Amino acid sequence: MNFQYWNEKIEKMARVDLNALQLQKLKTEIGYALRTSFYKERLIKAGIQSPDDIKTLDDLNKIPFTTKDDLRDGFPYGFLSIPKEEVIRLHASSGTTGIPTTIYFNKDDIKNWADYMARCIYATGSTKEDVFQNMITYGLFTGGLGFHQGGEEVGMLVIPAGAGNTSRQFKMMQDYGTTVLHATPSFLLHLETKMKEAGIARESLHLKRAFAGAEPYSEDTRKRIEALLKVDVYNSYGLSEMNGPGVAFECQCKDGLHIWEDGYIAEIVNPDTLLPVKNGETGELVLTILCREATPILRYRTRDLTSFYTEQCACGRTHRRLKRITGRSDDMLIINGVNVFPSQIEEVIMGMKEVGNNYLIVVEKDGALDKLIVKTEVSEGIFMDDSRSLNAIKERIRETLQASISINPKVELHEKGTLPVSEGKAVRVNDTRPKDV
Repeated sequence: MNFQYWNEKIEKMARVDLNALQLQKLKTEIGYALRTSFYKERLIKAGIQSPDDIKTLDDLNKIPFTTKDDLRDGFPYGFLSIPKEEVIRLHASSGTTGIPTTIYFNKDDIKNWADYMARCIYATGSTKEDVFQNMITYGLFTGGLGFHQGGEEVGMLVIPAGAGNTSRQFKMMQDYGTTVLHATPSFLLHLETKMKEAGIARESLHLKRAFAGAEPYSEDTRKRIEALLKVDVYNSYGLSEMNGPGVAFECQCKDGLHIWEDGYIAEIVNPDTLLPVKNGETGELVLTILCREATPILRYRTRDLTSFYTEQCACGRTHRRLKRITGRSDDMLIINGVNVFPSQIEEVIMGMKEVGNNYLIVVEKDGALDKLIVKTEVSEGIFMDDSRSLNAIKERIRETLQASISINPKVELHEKGTLPVSEGKAVRVNDTRPKDV
């Protein structure tokens, strides 16, 4: 696979041709899956004994869904389709069970991943003239090496900065003329605070754009980062089970994430019934990878909630676009019988100018009832000794949240920089309720 990082033939392919390409690649992936100990029995039971049993894309529906628990049950080599001697890398994500979900790559798999990642980066307007500072964790986490290898494919000067150490990050930005950043949205917000504390003038930096991912965030958070850092922020989507970053990305229109359909088949289903939702309706994203041999994964339930745009993007790319991930079907909080997603709370508070860049959602028991506490830092210029002003802000936040989520929360205001900051994925929810409740 040799991409030109604008590949007009692929990225503007007619839907009928794109579907034909998907069917061809799906058959190849089925062949890989039949070599794994996990899928062989499952596929044969579904009536698929060879790739030729897949006649149309609709035959995908014959295949059972794959879950994270399946990946853990198959640990360590149940999903491996090639001899171990041909594997050149693995990535793994930890979980609450202690059993990681492990993904293996051969040489071609790594190149394919780098190519898709390069396509994402190029779609934002980034080129080999840019200096790319990758401020995300390296190692078993896919975000670091995924973006790194994509940046190199584009021809950018890549700085493997890693996460944390803001003073060193600023020094590298100034020394090397960094133009593009990659970090979690929470760390990008943290950067702005530290920039002011360090007395670094924004004019001394050459930043143009930033890639934000690894955790869900609202449109108001994107606008806040753009205003504070004076950069264009592009939304990234990926997950380790599908290689990592590079599954879907925003183009310069910043109007939804193009999911690269020559590399992935995307379905959106009702998370309760597992039936397809109507086009444009929100549901759980299900993905089948079409660009990896070593670890084929079919119909993977991502738990991420999203929907498809129904119209084509103004950029001319024909690959469908995903709307911003609104949350996960498994991170929903049930508070006194009401369903609440953390993203709903973020959307409200990040749209308020009095609220700072950091917040924490706490759920605890108050007798027999659940209690929701929303802790937010105040923005610069809000004086913590002005109780009248603080009470007015708290009441406005409380009323707006209650109107949005139908729950009356307790609101706590904290001085800027006093709530804990994570250098990796932000921990936004602290649910202290007993687990058996």
